[in-house]
Amino acid sequence: MRILISGSLAFDRIMDFPDRFSNHILPDKIHVLNVCFVVNGMEEKFGGTAGNIAYNLALLEERPLILATAGKDFDSYETWLKGLGLPLDGIRRVPTEFTAGAYITTDKADNQITGFNPGAMRHQCLYPIDGEDPANTLAIVAPGNPEDMLAYSKAYQERSIPYIFDPGQQIPVLPKDRLIEMITGSRLLISNDYELEMIMRSTGLARSDLLQKTEAIITTLGERGADVVTQDGETRIPAVNVSRVLDPTGAGDAFRAGLLKGMVSGKDMIDAARMGAVSASFGLECQGTQCHRFTLADFWARFEETFGTAASC
Repeated sequence: MRILISGSLAFDRIMDFPDRFSNHILPDKIHVLNVCFVVNGMEEKFGGTAGNIAYNLALLEERPLILATAGKDFDSYETWLKGLGLPLDGIRRVPTEFTAGAYITTDKADNQITGFNPGAMRHQCLYPIDGEDPANTLAIVAPGNPEDMLAYSKAYQERSIPYIFDPGQQIPVLPKDRLIEMITGSRLLISNDYELEMIMRSTGLARSDLLQKTEAIITTLGERGADVVTQDGETRIPAVNVSRVLDPTGAGDAFRAGLLKGMVSGKDMIDAARMGAVSASFGLECQGTQCHRFTLADFWARFEETFGTAASC
C-alpha cells in the first residue's frame, strides 16, 4: 500500500552552552537585550516532520513518498534519504532558499533558545496526487507549509483518499474555519494532549464534537501512553518501557510511523496505535530524531514483551 507524507524537511542544528543563560542576562537591561553565547560546538541532525516519519517507516520496511520542499543546502539530507531507499519524487527543491532549519541552544539548566528559519518551507510542494489509487493509498498531513496542509487535505477529501490529520505546531497559524475543514472527513485526528486542547480552543469544539467530524482521535500522552477514541469508546494504550530515555524529540513522529505501518498492514486502530507506541519507544533511546535503529524482529519482540502478542505484519 502506498503511503504519502506531507510535512516538513529540516536541519536541526543543536548547540550546547556551557553555562546558564541567566548568568549573562541583566534583568534591568532586558529592554535593550544584546547577548552573545559562545557554544561548545554544533551538531547537525536531519529532521522535519515528513523526514522523521519517513525515516521510521523505512526502518519498518516501508517506502513512503515525502511531499515537501527543500533548499539549496539539501544535498547531504538527500543522500541520507537515498541511502534509506526512499523515493525523492515528491520533494521540490527551491534553489533560492535554504532548507528549513532549527537552531537550538541549550544551557546547563536545560533552558533552550531556538531560532527557526522556515526557508524553503515557505513554498508549497505542489506535487500532484491525481493518479493515486484511493483503495491503495494512505496519507498523513503533518505540520509543514500551511497552504500544502490545506491543499492536500482538500485533495484527499475530493479523491476519497484516507488521511491522518496532524496539525501540530501549525495550529496557531491555521484559521478556525480551515482547521475544522481539514479535520472534517479525515480518517483520524492525531495530536498530543496540549495540542488537542489548542485545537478545541481554536475551533470551539469539544472532543465529542470533533469526533463527529473524524473517525477517530488519537492523543499521545508522553510517559502515560496514548488515548484512542472512536465511536465505540476510549482505549488507553500504555507507554512502552525503555531502559533509558535520552531524548523525547521526534518520538511523536516515530509514533505516527508505527501507526501508519499498522494501518496499511490491515490492523485495527488499537493494534495500530500499539505499534505506534512501540515505534516511539525506540526513538526515545537516541539523541536526535533519526539516529535510532531497529529491525522488524526487534520491533515485534518489544511489541510482544509489552502487549503479550506479536501479530507481525
